[in-house]
Amino acid sequence: MSLLNRQVRLAARPSGLPRASDWQVTSEAVPSPGPGQFVVAVSHVSVDPAMRGWMNDVASYIAPVEIGAVMRAGAIGHVTASEHSSYGVGDCVYGAFGVQEHALSDGTGVLRLDTSLATATTYLGALGLTGLTAYFALLDIARIRAGETVVISGAAGAVGGVAGQIAKLKGCRTIGIAGGPLKCGVLVDEFGFDAAIDYKADNVRRSLREHAPGGVDVYLDNVGGEILDAVLTRLARGARIVISGAVSQYNADRVHGPANYMMLLVARASMTGMLVFDYEERFPEALAELAGWLRDGQITSREHIVGGGVADFPDTLLKLFAGENTGKLILALDHD
Repeated sequence: MSLLNRQVRLAARPSGLPRASDWQVTSEAVPSPGPGQFVVAVSHVSVDPAMRGWMNDVASYIAPVEIGAVMRAGAIGHVTASEHSSYGVGDCVYGAFGVQEHALSDGTGVLRLDTSLATATTYLGALGLTGLTAYFALLDIARIRAGETVVISGAAGAVGGVAGQIAKLKGCRTIGIAGGPLKCGVLVDEFGFDAAIDYKADNVRRSLREHAPGGVDVYLDNVGGEILDAVLTRLARGARIVISGAVSQYNADRVHGPANYMMLLVARASMTGMLVFDYEERFPEALAELAGWLRDGQITSREHIVGGGVADFPDTLLKLFAGENTGKLILALDHD
C-alpha cells in the first residue's frame, strides 16, 4: 500500500462546467488515528450532480467546499487502522470521506455496511443516498397510490432508476424521461417502466399526451428546465411535483425557473422540494425495505463504475453532466 494519500482539492470556483484548472491533485502522508479515530482506505467514491452546487459559494442547504479543501464526496472503503471502540480493522464502511485515498474519521455520520445483504457499491446506489431519495420522494412526499401515473425525469440516473422501480412496485403507471435510445431501452427492459420518452429525439409534450392521456399525477423532477416546463402542461388535478434536483441548471450562469408554473393553480397541484438528509432518523427503516426488495428481486441496482484513481475524478464528474452514465456513477480508486 502506498504511504502517500492522494487527494483532489478544489482550486477555484468554476463558471459553467468545471475545468481542469478548478482542481488540484495533492499528496500527503497517510494519516494515523488518534484516540477515538480510525483510518479508511477508500475504494469507491460516489459521483453526484449535487457536487456541482457544493463548489459554489452561495447560500444553500450545506456549506460550500472551501478553496483548498478536499472535495466533498460520499465514499466506501475498509478500516485499516483504528483507535475507535466501535470500528475495527477490516470493517466495510460508508461516510463523507471525500475524494481521497485515505480518510481519517471519528465515526460521525459513518455507517458500517452489511455486505451479506448487497455488494458494497450498492450502498452508493440503491441502498445509498440516491435510493433513499427516491424512496422518500415518492412514498413520503408524493404519497403515490396504485393506479396513478408517475413521470420521472433523469430516469436512467441514480435516483430516477430506483424511483421508477418503486413506482411500479406500488402499482403505478410509470413513464421515464431520459436521453438516447440505449437509456430508454434500459428503463423499459431492465427497470420495468411502462414507457420511456427520449428527450433528445421526441417532443416531450406530445409524448406525454400519448403516454399519459389522463394527465400526470406525480412528477419526480431531477433535471428542471424545459422538461419541467413540459410536464407542467400535462398535470392531472391534484398532481404532486417533487423537486429532487435540477441537473440541467447546475452549470448555468442563470437558473431558469419554470415558465408554466401557473399550471399548478389550474390543476390545484403542489410542488415540493426535498432533501434526503431531512429523513436521516428514518434511514434504517427505509434501508431495510429497500434491501428486502433487492433481495426478492422486486427492484434491481445498477452501478456505472469507472476505474482509475483520484486524478480521474474531474473527468468522471464531467461524464455525469454529459449524461454518459446509466445508473449510479461511481469512481473506483486503484491503490498502488
